[in-house]
Amino acid sequence: MFKKVLVPVDPAEPEFAKEALQKAAQFARDYGTKIHLLAVCPEVQSFVASQLPEGWQEREISESTAVLEGIGKELDVPEGAVDCYVRMGVVYNEVIEEAGKADCDLVLMTSHKPGLSTYFIGSNAAHIVRHAPCSVLVLRGG
Repeated sequence: MFKKVLVPVDPAEPEFAKEALQKAAQFARDYGTKIHLLAVCPEVQSFVASQLPEGWQEREISESTAVLEGIGKELDVPEGAVDCYVRMGVVYNEVIEEAGKADCDLVLMTSHKPGLSTYFIGSNAAHIVRHAPCSVLVLRGG
């Protein structure tokens, strides 16, 4: 089966990744798969960042890491099966880059049902499916 699965999680909306997390935990229990949790914090334009309190970016990374670690502890998986990473940037770019860097063989994620804006702009899931260096399994969320 899969050796390492990357599961992108939005720290502001971790419940949305629940189905992907459950599937990843099942892989970990059944096949010894490692789970690589990833949160991507959006970069803020420099003129906006200059108006934010000092240390805001470090706090955002720290808080996102804490959310991921909490999720990892709640998963019913063998000890050491979960690692957590936080990156800054555009979601689909960072997921694609992390999948390659971490040598993942599957990106397992949920996606919103497509709307009109998705057809013109494209969703994160669509970009990841087209450009990931590994297989991608997209579970359709609500």
